[in-house]
Amino acid sequence: MRAGVVERYGPPSVVRIEAVPDPVAGRGEALVRVVAATVNSGDARIRGARFPRGFALPGKLALGVKGPRARVLGVVFAGVVEAFGSDAAGGAPHAGGTGAVASGFAVGDRVCGMTGARMGSHAELVGVATSRLARIPDGVSFDDAAGVIFGGTTALFFLRDKAAVKPGEHVLVVGASGAVGTSAVQLAKHFGARVTAVTSARNAELVTALGADSVVDYRATPLESLASRGERFDVVFDTVGALSPATGRPLLAEGGRLLLAVASLGEIITAHGAVKTGTATERADDIATLLGLVASGTLRVVIDETMPLDRLAEAHARVDSARKVGNLVLHPQEGAGAGAGSAEKAA
Repeated sequence: MRAGVVERYGPPSVVRIEAVPDPVAGRGEALVRVVAATVNSGDARIRGARFPRGFALPGKLALGVKGPRARVLGVVFAGVVEAFGSDAAGGAPHAGGTGAVASGFAVGDRVCGMTGARMGSHAELVGVATSRLARIPDGVSFDDAAGVIFGGTTALFFLRDKAAVKPGEHVLVVGASGAVGTSAVQLAKHFGARVTAVTSARNAELVTALGADSVVDYRATPLESLASRGERFDVVFDTVGALSPATGRPLLAEGGRLLLAVASLGEIITAHGAVKTGTATERADDIATLLGLVASGTLRVVIDETMPLDRLAEAHARVDSARKVGNLVLHPQEGAGAGAGSAEKAA
């Protein structure tokens, strides 16, 4: 199969498209043909070894010292089940049998999910535990299924699980036009909150269409000035790492919660009380919840652009530019016959 391969940490140009062996589904796993994947901030941080402050050493110890041990990045996928791993240790993958029955899935099912630390979704095929699969509802496209996962699970984790947003509360979403931010605006509204979105002026119309009650242009109105003029919020959700506990607390109303999606090691260790950090879970149930909201029309998936696998390095560069709006969706099957069997640099 063809896949995006990263041998060493570095700029987007280190990403190469190569022919690599097909993955083999092990016991309790499914082999999925990837129709859509996303390229997000987490992928770019790993590729560039740009870890939050304090995580450089533990990050490299966990992922690889000079380059990622998992050479194929990507944690989000949507596609079609091709086969299941044998229930017998050492057995070969098969197209049905007890594995399919036990998992509740069958060959040909439309599924999506997250691969976790094994990554591997920037490829034509990916192996994943069946416990991580969510079924894509009828009427939901592969692109929307992939696009809702990264930002949606993060927004759901912080707004529902960490902050327990209530109807009538006022939520400030910082970085409202990104993958996490576009989901956060809509989920906060779904929970009954009033939303102020912080983004650039060029994205004001988008976030307003998503449900934001008011918009702050961060270039014209620095976040610090919101506190100085007396504005306070029940929940401040920083999706991009613009705030710290020191700069975020002044924005909180009494009983308010500060949510830091991008936090340093020190901030995570010392977080308490009003300050909430952490890593979003990758539960299939949460993904199913988000897919249900997409299917009902409650949640709109914002897609900046779709790209074939050959443009993977360009997608990384777009993420690095911080000008991505919503999601970048990768189509690994497009151009699959071109250049197979030879390595080629992604332009």
